[in-house]
Amino acid sequence: MSTSLQAQQLTDPITVHGEGPVWFEETGELRLVDMLAGDLLSMATDGSITRRHVGDVAAALRPRAAGGFVVAVEHGFALDAGDGSPLRPLPEILTDPGLRMNEGGCDPDGRFYCGSMAYDQALGAGALYRLDTDGSVATVITGCTISNGLDWSPNGEFAYYVDTPTQRIDVFDYDPSGELSGRRPFVTIEEADGSPDGLTVDAEGGVWVALWGGAQVRRYSAEGRLDAVIGVPATQVTACTFGGPKLDQLFITTSRLDLSAEDEPLAGAVFSVDAGVEGLPARRYRG
Repeated sequence: MSTSLQAQQLTDPITVHGEGPVWFEETGELRLVDMLAGDLLSMATDGSITRRHVGDVAAALRPRAAGGFVVAVEHGFALDAGDGSPLRPLPEILTDPGLRMNEGGCDPDGRFYCGSMAYDQALGAGALYRLDTDGSVATVITGCTISNGLDWSPNGEFAYYVDTPTQRIDVFDYDPSGELSGRRPFVTIEEADGSPDGLTVDAEGGVWVALWGGAQVRRYSAEGRLDAVIGVPATQVTACTFGGPKLDQLFITTSRLDLSAEDEPLAGAVFSVDAGVEGLPARRYRG
C-alpha cells in the first residue's frame, strides 16, 4: 500500500515551463530552469528569486566541482566559472535547428549527460549525449523521442532513464567508463495516470518520477514497487529533486505551457513536501 502526501505551494507561478531543479549545497539555493525562456532561476534561503538569461533554451544544469555550473543550452553545453565571468559556450553538438536539448544529470564519475528532442516531438529524432570531463562529447543513446529524466542509484551501479513516450522508466547498468548497457524496463506507467518526466533517486534507492498530465510525483522502491504518491495542485508536473539542510525536502517543478491562469492558477509554481526520506547530494561535473 502506498503512502499519499500533498505537496505545498512554495512560490508563485515563476516559470512558463519550469524544469530541472537541483540543490546547490554551497549556497543553500534551489536552482531550476525556465526552459523555453532560456533562464536559470535561483531561490535563496529567504525565498527571493533571481533570474539569469543564458540563451534561447536553458535545458538542465548541475554544479561544477571547480565552482560555478555546467548548463545545457539549446544546441549544446556551456560552462560557468562561478567568478562572475561570462558563460563560456562549448562547440554546438546539434546542427539541426529543429532539435533542442532537454534534460540531464551527472554520473558518479563527474560526467554530464543531456538528452535532446525535436521541437515537433518527431519520433526517434533525439539522442542522449555525454559531456566528458575533458570537454569532449559522446553519443550514448540514439533514437530517443523526448529524452527526459536521468539519475543514478546510490551505489552508482544503475542509471534510471525516461524517454517520455515509452511510458516507462528504464534501468541501465552503468560502467565507470561512462557507458550505459543492458537497458530494460524498470516501471511502466499507464497513460491515464500521466507521462513520466523528470526523476530523482533518494538515498535508499527509491526512484521519484514527475508525471506530466498526472498532477503527481510517484516514488518506486528499488524493486519497482509503488510506495508513495505526492499530489500536486498543477497538472503538468515536470521534475523533482531533494534539497534543504538535511536533503529531506522534495522540490517539485511545474509548467503552464498552453494553460491560462484561469485554467490552472498554480501552474508554473514550485512546490515542496517533507518526503520522509533523504536524498543524495547533487553530483558535480568535474570538467
